[in-house]
Amino acid sequence: MSKIQEAINEIHRIDNKTYDNSFFIKIHPFIKSLITIIYIVFLTSINKYDIITTVTMVIYLIVVSIIGDISIKNCIKKFKVIFILLFFIGIANPILDRTIVIYIGIIPITTGVISMITLFLKGLFAIIASYLLITTTSIDDLCYALKLLHIPNTLIFIFMLIYRYIMVFLKEVERIWTSYSLRAPKQKGVNFKVWGSMIGSLLIRSMDRAQIVYESMELRGFNPDKFFIRTQQINTISIIYFIAMIILLVLIRFVPIFEIVGSAFV
Repeated sequence: MSKIQEAINEIHRIDNKTYDNSFFIKIHPFIKSLITIIYIVFLTSINKYDIITTVTMVIYLIVVSIIGDISIKNCIKKFKVIFILLFFIGIANPILDRTIVIYIGIIPITTGVISMITLFLKGLFAIIASYLLITTTSIDDLCYALKLLHIPNTLIFIFMLIYRYIMVFLKEVERIWTSYSLRAPKQKGVNFKVWGSMIGSLLIRSMDRAQIVYESMELRGFNPDKFFIRTQQINTISIIYFIAMIILLVLIRFVPIFEIVGSAFV
């Protein structure tokens, strides 16, 4: 199976996962989105040298992954390129910030190393939290949550179309790649001489397909100014989930849990 087909199957798998989750499908999308936003705000507000509190924030991710039966390991595999990029973003910190805090054996640990690890963990946890939200919430529910957050309809409309057209784009890429492979069966990869023509062909075909899809939507009564978003009432389970998650976030953000647990065994 090609990587393009794997990407298409992964999108379908995530879409199906949002409807298969028996617990999170009962939670209002606004509540799930708001909790994720609060978590990211709490996470980014941590001091860059406070690595213990940053590590503590993983408790929320573990709780949500257990409730939703979602593998964090799979998320790390899918976004490993982004995580590597996060590592290189913070790699300059040890060079610029050389104040020694502690020695592990003969190895000095500087404030730059601590801030680099903290920056990496913040990025890692923020991406995983967003992944958990996407996996437990359909695109329609996300758009509805954005509308309740008073995001302009134009931005919501663009966000929805981008998500919908990703599939159209990937299928066009797969068709072009299949056609090229049939014409050059023994060649590995794409010859650089045809890169320009392939990209141009992909752009034109994707635009044509997107136009056909949009015209089909208009024929079915679609209006970009008043597009349909399924409404949902906030139920009791959503309120209980919101209160429980807020309490958990406040505890792991402002209470030194590891220090309390550690002191209990000393």
